[in-house]
Amino acid sequence: MGLIVQKFGGTSVGSAERIQNAAKRVADEIEKGNQVAVVVSAMGKSTDALVSLAQSISSMPNKREMDMLLATGEQVTISLMAMALQEMGIKAVSLTGWQAGIRTEAVPGNARITNIQNEKMMNYLDEDKVVIVAGFQGLDEHDEITTLGRGGSDTTAVALAAALKADRCDIYTDVPGVFTSDPRYVNDARKLHSISYDEMLELANLGAGVLHPRAVEFAKNYGVPLEVRSSMENIEGTIIEEEASMEQNLIVRGVAFEEDIIRVTLTGLSNELHHLSQIFMTLAAEHVNVDIIIQSRTESQQASVSFSIKKDVLQDTIRILEENRVLLGFEDVEYETGLAKVSIVGSGMVSNPGVAARMFKALADNEIQIKMVSTSEIKVSTVISQERMIDAANILHNEFGLSGIEAPVEAK
Repeated sequence: MGLIVQKFGGTSVGSAERIQNAAKRVADEIEKGNQVAVVVSAMGKSTDALVSLAQSISSMPNKREMDMLLATGEQVTISLMAMALQEMGIKAVSLTGWQAGIRTEAVPGNARITNIQNEKMMNYLDEDKVVIVAGFQGLDEHDEITTLGRGGSDTTAVALAAALKADRCDIYTDVPGVFTSDPRYVNDARKLHSISYDEMLELANLGAGVLHPRAVEFAKNYGVPLEVRSSMENIEGTIIEEEASMEQNLIVRGVAFEEDIIRVTLTGLSNELHHLSQIFMTLAAEHVNVDIIIQSRTESQQASVSFSIKKDVLQDTIRILEENRVLLGFEDVEYETGLAKVSIVGSGMVSNPGVAARMFKALADNEIQIKMVSTSEIKVSTVISQERMIDAANILHNEFGLSGIEAPVEAK
């Protein structure tokens, strides 16, 4: 007997029929003699509907109250999933995040899991019950309900797998695995048989929506075997492991892209050594995540610094900077919208020089201007105009031969 954690995303449980279909996947594992814990997201677009409802009442809803509101979405799904399994003659019990013992930081809207008290879940599993846990939520040190940010149900699933010492964690989605790029926009994207934790973490951080970055971090740190599978078809998915065992000949393994990137620029900075660190320490203290950073100096020895952020933190970023203008020592703050980030990822870059140059040339040959650049050992990211984002993704996918030998996946 093994212990399997299964996670079903919003699309996979978007209707009563799909919940029943997911329940059959659970039943398949029960028939094999396995214990099963299930993590579910809110049904379909119900989280978006709750956000819209809140915004119809308040232009800037209180973050605590948003957590209270959004945490209800998953509670609908867990109860319906339990009912579906019970109708099939399978014992099941639904648990909210806090009932399951999930503890988090006190950061409304974007909390991190700090601990999971698994005794209650283990007792239910020992009673041969399927434990169904609401993803995306937990309880902080003050017993306040928190949410984990978009995609947080992935993190819940992998964290549960680690806490329960599960034999495997299966992430069921509306796609059959991890692709070389998003097949909805890149016509010849293909499914990968396997990918390393490090490559998947880069892709997830760079906009690939298949897995939440924190979920990949948990899987890597705790050695959780992970597979991304289709909830619609019973076919092999993509295995995420320490070192990818297939397609070792690929220098670049994926192309990721993300819209709604903002470039913020602070001008008129003095030469004070600590000003730069103070800027980013101040933003970090308010949980603003900064990505690409570029510093430059003028002939007058004044400096400017530009950095990229996501659109949803723009208002908070500007407010924090303005409130600390004197402390941070800048003259003006500007920002540019209408940008996107397009990235290539692959462990093969480490031993193959010139990959970045090929990327830049391919974009330049197609008259795509690069505004910012960031690199690591296994990725190169560029910030470009959002209007050319999809063009750039297709160009780079072709440049690095990612269509491979398998039949292309039809774009949706």
